[in-house]
Amino acid sequence: MGPDAAARRPREVNPLAAVVLAPNPGPMTLEGTNSWVLRAPGHTGCVVVDPGPDEPEHLAALGAAGPVATILLTHGHPDHSEGAAALHELTGAPVRALDPTHRLGSEGLVEGDVVAAAGIELRVLATPGHSADSLSFLLFGEVPAVPAADGAAVAVLTGDTILGRGTTVVAHPDGRLADYLTSLRRLAELPTGLAVLPGHGPELSDARGAATYYLAHRAQRLDQVRAALAAAGVGPEQASPRAVVERVYADVDQVLWPAAELSVRAQLDYLREQG
Repeated sequence: MGPDAAARRPREVNPLAAVVLAPNPGPMTLEGTNSWVLRAPGHTGCVVVDPGPDEPEHLAALGAAGPVATILLTHGHPDHSEGAAALHELTGAPVRALDPTHRLGSEGLVEGDVVAAAGIELRVLATPGHSADSLSFLLFGEVPAVPAADGAAVAVLTGDTILGRGTTVVAHPDGRLADYLTSLRRLAELPTGLAVLPGHGPELSDARGAATYYLAHRAQRLDQVRAALAAAGVGPEQASPRAVVERVYADVDQVLWPAAELSVRAQLDYLREQG
């Protein structure tokens, strides 16, 4: 097996979850999209979360990870969903998502759904904000030799709602800051020490801590936007999003400014809504 093939083998993160890194690195995707392969020990089948881009070798690696029972999407952005149709064709597994346009099969995903396959359970949490259709999944399953309480979640898969490094964009106009703050508060109520399996970047050890940090970061950015508006002598209705980016995100690589402008537009909408 060559080095490229070896790099595509799933890397075990915990006894229920392994990750295959998609070959789509970039400023918005970090090292690439994390495609998650989930199964309990002793099971040959698996659940795939976020198959990532339509890249044949990546999708072949996911298909080879075991008979794929179902394919789930945290949201419909192409770096997470583009390869879903091809993986469906390759494996016959249905594609389940909140947005009907991304579904292949009879079932979607909504808040409170439980997906049970390959010895694991995924409980669906609606976590909109990054996008309107963003979902997170609480991962449950029996983990031998791990002294966790029966029925306790092992991890939460967060898509782009919480990343493994840095912070995410509120993708205006589909994404809304008010929704995103509500979703972060919800994740901040999860048990301490629950691992995060993100859509990009390394896994994190504590969802509550990550969500609490994100909330503080968002509050800081809102304060900075308010200060920028005050300095310009304008309200959120009259403000230039680009001018706000240049002031508030001056310390951010300019390659990320287009994404920052989406977040600024979401912040300005939020301030208008708040009056």
